[in-house]
Amino acid sequence: MSEEPRMHPSPPGPWPRVLHLTQPVDGGVARVVAELTVAQLAAGMGVTVGCPDSGLADRLRSAGADVRTWRATRAPGPSLAGEVRQLARIVAEVRPDLVHAHSAKAGLAGRLAVRGRIPTVFQPHAWSFEAVGGVTAALALGWERYGARWAHRTVCVSEAERATGLRAGIDGRWVVIPNGVDPRRFRPAAPDLDPGTIAAPDRAPGTVGPHRGRGTVTGDDRDPGPGDGPSAPAPGPDALDGASGRPGPGGRPVPGTGPGAGSGTRPDRDAGAVRAALLPGTGPRVPLVVCVGRLCRQKGQDVLLDAWPAVRARVPDARLVLVGDGPDRDRLKPSASVRLVGAVADVVPWYQAADLVVLPSRWEGMALAPLEAMACGRPVVVTDVDGARESLPPALRPHCLVPAGDPAALAGAVARLLLDPPLRASLGHRARRHILSAHDARHTAAAVADLYRDLLGRGPGAREVPTEYRESIHS
Repeated sequence: MSEEPRMHPSPPGPWPRVLHLTQPVDGGVARVVAELTVAQLAAGMGVTVGCPDSGLADRLRSAGADVRTWRATRAPGPSLAGEVRQLARIVAEVRPDLVHAHSAKAGLAGRLAVRGRIPTVFQPHAWSFEAVGGVTAALALGWERYGARWAHRTVCVSEAERATGLRAGIDGRWVVIPNGVDPRRFRPAAPDLDPGTIAAPDRAPGTVGPHRGRGTVTGDDRDPGPGDGPSAPAPGPDALDGASGRPGPGGRPVPGTGPGAGSGTRPDRDAGAVRAALLPGTGPRVPLVVCVGRLCRQKGQDVLLDAWPAVRARVPDARLVLVGDGPDRDRLKPSASVRLVGAVADVVPWYQAADLVVLPSRWEGMALAPLEAMACGRPVVVTDVDGARESLPPALRPHCLVPAGDPAALAGAVARLLLDPPLRASLGHRARRHILSAHDARHTAAAVADLYRDLLGRGPGAREVPTEYRESIHS
């Protein structure tokens, strides 16, 4: 009769080595991986990231991470077996204590490479089977069900995302950790600052509670007080290349970086000056709608363009700017009132210049763009998809939430807010307070760190992990 695997907590001492795995990504997933990496490095963890050569890889190297090149595509296909072998070699070289795999492809390949022999966290960042239809959706769901057996925890960014996985028959050991953004970087332009919504640069409001099967963030709308904030230190202003708006290595823009990143300083320009710099000739009284996101079917910019004539019928001088790039760029046509500005190195000024930020997604886990906009004190209109309702405070939902794929409802909500500046201002201030209490990125990083401690037996109430999980793959 074989002996049972020995069970004991990981030994105390230095932080473990974490291996993050990610497929070719941009937009929100890239920002989440980068921000987690920077926070974990600042907390003293050893961090390695396996990812394709890209702007993300450059940014992570600049932040001090060990980056291993993983040549991979976005979707499973004939190359999957070779990609799994590559990851197995990376795991053998790095010898991580824990693997954290992001998105469907890296999640599947990573779990196939490790097969549960090392504590493994899978984070879908929205379910892959929602992105496609027909046979492809059935295959994607099959991959998720198959890979679930090798995830010690599945991290969802919203309760709705977790519920979608459960309804689909995915057997996960679930933790819900909401997405967060850095309110020191994403902040209102100078005249819009509400003294009650300015977080101190060295602490975050609210507290992070214990995580027993769910990442729990507590807090309220009060001003930050002494002692507030999680234990994980926040990244410093110079942690990332491009923090001052310069391009990354090779001249590529560094996504999600720019002036004020992590600085905690008061902006030196008001919203009118920000707008004048971005859109010369567009005066401060011109109603401006901004949509930030990858130009793709998921984000629904086509629905916004379908709604735009109805908005203009009620608000004739309204202007729309789409910020981002992607596969739908050639299908989304600009016009006299619609501009496509492409990818930008820093999205903060676009939020600050906007009167209203819109994201009409067809599906999401919990999109970052609305959180970033709210942190900048801007009201948002979003579609009622997974995570969107949870990302809004209850008082904003009647004004800011519309059905997905409904141009008429979207146009109505956008026009109503453009025609009501006092309501927009009120919603924007409440949105900022909500981000400070519920969606600070430091809360997110601390919750993930608690999860790692739990899996590795390095925190109160930690689960013991079989020694063979950590040792057999390296032996």
